[in-house]
Amino acid sequence: MKSIILREIKSFFGSPIGYLVIAIFLISNGLFLWVFEGDYNILNTGYADLTPFFTLAPWILIFLIPAVTMRSFSDEKKQGTLELLLTKPLSIWEIVNGKFLGSLFLIVLAIVPTFIYVKVISNLGLPEGNIDMGSTIGSYFGLLFLIASYSAIGIFTSTLSENQIVAFIIAVFLCFFFYFGFQGLASLIPGESNIVSAFGMQDHFKSMSRGVIDTRDVIYFLSITVLFLSFTVYQLKSFKA
Repeated sequence: MKSIILREIKSFFGSPIGYLVIAIFLISNGLFLWVFEGDYNILNTGYADLTPFFTLAPWILIFLIPAVTMRSFSDEKKQGTLELLLTKPLSIWEIVNGKFLGSLFLIVLAIVPTFIYVKVISNLGLPEGNIDMGSTIGSYFGLLFLIASYSAIGIFTSTLSENQIVAFIIAVFLCFFFYFGFQGLASLIPGESNIVSAFGMQDHFKSMSRGVIDTRDVIYFLSITVLFLSFTVYQLKSFKA
């Protein structure tokens, strides 16, 4: 599995993809949070917290992560190397996990530079250092689990077609639906809104953003991740058969 992870990381940074992903994520966040006027501008909110960043990041990642994962198995199919990959002395689970962890590493690497926002916000607080570290740490943990879930969805959709654009569009739709869709459905069913919204990622992400790492939220994100990785394994087994 280690060889698959290293292969994925090398392929990302052996081409402009890895650098573009990191640059796009940081530049887009930086512009919305510090330059453009609007609800996401931290300087205009008057509060020393990173709520605008954690509100904006899931939107950007909905498009960015599928762009990273769309080539995982689609490209293997198109190049005709998937059969060769499946004949390696690795289980299908090891291959899928290798692809998944390689993509996850790249996205997490894009998140790391945003830690500087915590220092900047802390310095801007009155008094200096007046920042809710509990909710900030909880939000970063929530973002990490969200990234894992998005990545698993993206890896799965890359097995559905050898066309990367098709894989990208399906992944964006599924990520959007699981994050925002259930919240929209909840508004249509007032009496059962809490139950319906509990099926969506947004509800659990917001819960972690309060600074409380509830096991229910962790189990939810892990379940989504494992579920879509299982779907990926099933798809590859049917292809191998």
